[in-house]
Amino acid sequence: MCLMSQELAGDPSIHLEELFTDFRAGSLRLRNRFAMAPMTRMKSPGGVPNTENIDYYRAHAAGGVGLIISEGTYVRGPAAGPQANVPRFYGDDSAAGWRAVVEAVHAEGAAIVPQLWHTGLERGDSPEFEPAVQSVSPSGVNYTGQRVGRALTAADLDTLVESYVESALLAQRLGFDGIELHGAHGYLLDQFFWAATNHRDDAYGATRRGRAAFPARVVAAIRAAVGPDFPIIYRYSQWKGADYTATIAETPGELEELLTPLVDAGVDIFHTSLRRHWLPEFTAYADDLSLAGWTKKITGLPVITVGSVGVDKVFRGDRIDETQAQRFRVLQQQFDRGEFDIVAIGRALLADPEWVNKVRDGNLSEITPFR
Repeated sequence: MCLMSQELAGDPSIHLEELFTDFRAGSLRLRNRFAMAPMTRMKSPGGVPNTENIDYYRAHAAGGVGLIISEGTYVRGPAAGPQANVPRFYGDDSAAGWRAVVEAVHAEGAAIVPQLWHTGLERGDSPEFEPAVQSVSPSGVNYTGQRVGRALTAADLDTLVESYVESALLAQRLGFDGIELHGAHGYLLDQFFWAATNHRDDAYGATRRGRAAFPARVVAAIRAAVGPDFPIIYRYSQWKGADYTATIAETPGELEELLTPLVDAGVDIFHTSLRRHWLPEFTAYADDLSLAGWTKKITGLPVITVGSVGVDKVFRGDRIDETQAQRFRVLQQQFDRGEFDIVAIGRALLADPEWVNKVRDGNLSEITPFR
């Protein structure tokens, strides 16, 4: 099956031209509304981006995206992640590799932000990277209540804030166009959001606003360090890698309690990670909005949507019943309703780095499908 069917190519009701208009938010300038979603690759030996990484990002910038969000990059510990070949975002060697990536991407006309990442308890008990260091998380337990590693102390939290600030300042110094904080999928910042993994009884737990307090503290510290114009993107999700049915908010009001502290702290753009961008989030409400739509309605800030765009199978899930034409029509309608500002593409770009250019030019039959 071709990624873009003849049905889509010839359907006059589908107009994606508006997604090829420019976008601005603070100092961020994009040539279109398409972003490359962050995708872990583990192809940076010793945590240092090399020539293969530079060529990879250059090819996707040349392929037409407006924004590249890098694969997850480890902040300095404690215990940021399990894999030694995930790139790091600290230290002179990694900085030199990332500088070359930025220059390559900018030369092709795209913007780029690094995704700053700490995996928390998802690192597990047998990491390849820093094996002697114990894994850390808000309460030292996973979502089933099983003990994994240890709970973060007040001193640990201070160190983590410094680590995020260190990486954000490095991104600014290297010429990146902003940063993204990975607060989704059950990783460290999300573990504070999620009641199942946050059992703290101090200022960083107990209530939804309490659970949002540490992620907001990280945002506020970065904002104070980088100044008012350097964009901060915050990625979050309902679902987790360990539980696709998980929720951090059951209602729009609960979601507002979690997001408002982040807005107040200085987030510029939210990136709502979805598995199916076209599904409504809170079905008990009349507003037929996706999580991206609710996020924009609640916060008033620009939003990135994502979730099985351009592919025929949900990530680690079943085949999708809707046709490409149906889903692109929904994507267009969501954009027309103002539910999102940018759409992130993942697997489709892995299969074909020229995906955006081919969609723009109408060369749909030439797209290499993801398999």
